[in-house]
Amino acid sequence: MARPLIALVGRPNTGKSTLFNRLVGWRKAIVDSVPGLTRDRLYGVTEWRGREFSVVDTAGLGLDQNDAQGQTRVAIEEAQVLVFLLDVRQGLTAIDRDLADLLRRSGRKVLVAANKADDPRREYLRSEVLELGFPEPVMLSGQHGIGVDDLLDRVLELLPPFQAEPEGEEAAARLAIMGRPNVGKSSLLNHLLGGERSLVSEKPGTTRDPVDTEIRFDGLPVVLVDTAGIRRRAAARDRLEHFSLLRGIKAMERADAVLLVLDATTGVLSQDQHVASYALEAGKGLVLVVNKIDLLERGERNQAVWQKQMLHEFKFVSHAPVITLSAKTGQGVAKLLPTALEVVGQRRLRIPTNELNRLLREAFAERPPPSYHGRRLSLKYATQANSETPTVVLFVNDSGLVHFSYRRYLENRLRQRYGFAGNPVRLVFRAGSGRD
Repeated sequence: MARPLIALVGRPNTGKSTLFNRLVGWRKAIVDSVPGLTRDRLYGVTEWRGREFSVVDTAGLGLDQNDAQGQTRVAIEEAQVLVFLLDVRQGLTAIDRDLADLLRRSGRKVLVAANKADDPRREYLRSEVLELGFPEPVMLSGQHGIGVDDLLDRVLELLPPFQAEPEGEEAAARLAIMGRPNVGKSSLLNHLLGGERSLVSEKPGTTRDPVDTEIRFDGLPVVLVDTAGIRRRAAARDRLEHFSLLRGIKAMERADAVLLVLDATTGVLSQDQHVASYALEAGKGLVLVVNKIDLLERGERNQAVWQKQMLHEFKFVSHAPVITLSAKTGQGVAKLLPTALEVVGQRRLRIPTNELNRLLREAFAERPPPSYHGRRLSLKYATQANSETPTVVLFVNDSGLVHFSYRRYLENRLRQRYGFAGNPVRLVFRAGSGRD
């Protein structure tokens, strides 16, 4: 089930990115940071009081300062809750008032966050905010973490309740086709469908909205979601481009796995890595699809060569399988769906609890954890969580003794035994016996 989407909106320099980083990193150590990517990311997942939701930082969408209303309109169309950020040090500006009017008329759920309130005893602009017609604002400091608990509690109050999945035949897999504009996503979808059902154009960004299409593969229902291309921020200027990006993120959220389409003629760009990091953050399966190999010299089409290159370019998702193909000629396309279905199947693998504990105890015995200040991590009990993303909860003596290298070692041991190909494996360490 897709996570609710929370958007941080407001004029520039109100601290949206600082608050975003605080929210997605709040008491959360599920995946390692991706070097060179986390600085510019605009999407993340956070959890509060047992519920996960996605957060989008509209400051990262690359709009000019004069386009604050434009990015707010985009967020209004897609997010379940809008967090309207103000700077208490500067007071209400004309742009703030214009955005407030836009939000008020939208009829959407809006939570006002008065940021940079480092001294909770001061009133700041509370009375001015109330004049805008919104409920009591949350006074906070994204930089220092003051009031963030209160903000998250208020967000939970505004989120829609969990909804049961609609009745009907459940798809064997939901696959989101993502990637930069003009890498051949629509052409690939057309080939999988066996007909020209999606508009194909040489102009980048032709596809604007995600379209769900169900096909049958070996008798199994598979849903394909063709999403709009994700442009680099410097090139993304118009409202439709940002609308497409948010729609792409939402499409990914309700998918089991992402088919990340890359252009073999241009190689791997930072935007490609960003999309892969989004899939990792969301806990989705991932298949790297290298398209347009028909445009390469024969010696450059070797699968093994691309496998090695992708392992170098996507070290943080080394678990993802690589498929080389040509959506135009059909070369290699037949390998894609079987690989994607295997990835989805791997994420649904359940490990018997006794087997899981036996394996982890063997891992601890063969390579004991390092000692810190005379103390050593010890395993009491482990169990696999009931989660869409493969997640193992380890009850230990002290979760603060877990080193990232030992976390990686345990993850590798799990992968060696059970695979989980194409999927992130989350290890959650908790202090306690786990048997209460």
